[in-house]
Amino acid sequence: MIEVTNAAKTYGNGNNATTALKDVSLTINDGDFMVLLGASGSGKSTLLHIVSGLERPDSGSVKYDSTDITTLPDKALTAFRKEKVGFIFQQYYLLPNMNVDKNVKMGADLTGNNKYREIIEAVGLIDKLNKLPSELSGGEQQRVSIARALAKKPSVLFLDEPTGALDEETGRKILDYICTLQKRYGFTMVMVTHNNNIAEVANTVVRMNSGRIVETQKNNTQKTAYEIGW
Repeated sequence: MIEVTNAAKTYGNGNNATTALKDVSLTINDGDFMVLLGASGSGKSTLLHIVSGLERPDSGSVKYDSTDITTLPDKALTAFRKEKVGFIFQQYYLLPNMNVDKNVKMGADLTGNNKYREIIEAVGLIDKLNKLPSELSGGEQQRVSIARALAKKPSVLFLDEPTGALDEETGRKILDYICTLQKRYGFTMVMVTHNNNIAEVANTVVRMNSGRIVETQKNNTQKTAYEIGW
């Protein structure tokens, strides 16, 4: 379980200061699929970065079970991210001179997973092991980034607009892959998105505005990626 307590974050100083988070508290249960919604500037990406350990809050705490990651030294925090969390972004961040197999193996090597090709097969790319990113479509590149993130077997997967750069058909496919893999492997998932329809796929929906959580709701049933609007 992840518990965020009174997290606050301000960027800049003086007249240029912008408060991105205002004493936000949040609980994320093991195995949950949580979607963070809100307009640009609402604080959802900042919250994602703080919960995942990419940034530190100015105040407040972020606990993974009994470990408060906000108190960890930089080296220990880096090790925590390496061992516990995975990231998928709107941009793919693949190494252009490495093929699919080597890009995914980079993630696997972080935790010594020598069965990483199971993940490549799970995202439907086992026949493209030797292809470079430039030889793949946008959807295929995003699937490589998903495989790379999951090859390290994270406990929690954080996603920042993973379908934002994709057309509707490809976006639905990627969302379907992500949901299928979460059910198969049981990791916790937290996704930032501008697409309100994706909220219908999640277990928990958190809406943000002006640096605060304004609503949290639970979905008793979840739709598939092919049942929602786009």
